Amino acid sequence: MKPDEYFTPEEKQKILAAIAQAEKETSGEIRVHIEKDCKTDVLDRAAYLFAMLGMHKTRLRNGVLIYVALEDRKFAILGDAGINAKVPTGFWDHVSEVMVSFFREGKLAEGLSEGIRLAGEQLKQYFPWQEGDDNELADDISYGEETEK
Repeated sequence: MKPDEYFTPEEKQKILAAIAQAEKETSGEIRVHIEKDCKTDVLDRAAYLFAMLGMHKTRLRNGVLIYVALEDRKFAILGDAGINAKVPTGFWDHVSEVMVSFFREGKLAEGLSEGIRLAGEQLKQYFPWQEGDDNELADDISYGEETEK
């Protein structure tokens, strides 16, 4: 699959807008990575991609990766050490449950957008945007075809 086959232009714009809105109010960084399948444990794959995408290099260790393997119907949400030390216990499970409710209805873009919004709320609470904050990571969607497996 080519990247433009995953989402319609409108769906892609919805996801990118959710990232932009969430990051406008926080120093945190949110990335979405999509690929066709996941041949290993989903958390191991997400952790590998977290490192490959340089998400552990943010100044405050407040990056969040939402990883989805479409054909295998797997996904994971990984927060870096800084955000994981602050969010309430079970927060990522709650975000996952909300996203799954959309995914079950075939609404991938809506589920991703809502997960991004929820992550952004927590990032805003614990890592509010301050004068001089830089956007440390790309705000686009990355795809399996762009990284090594």
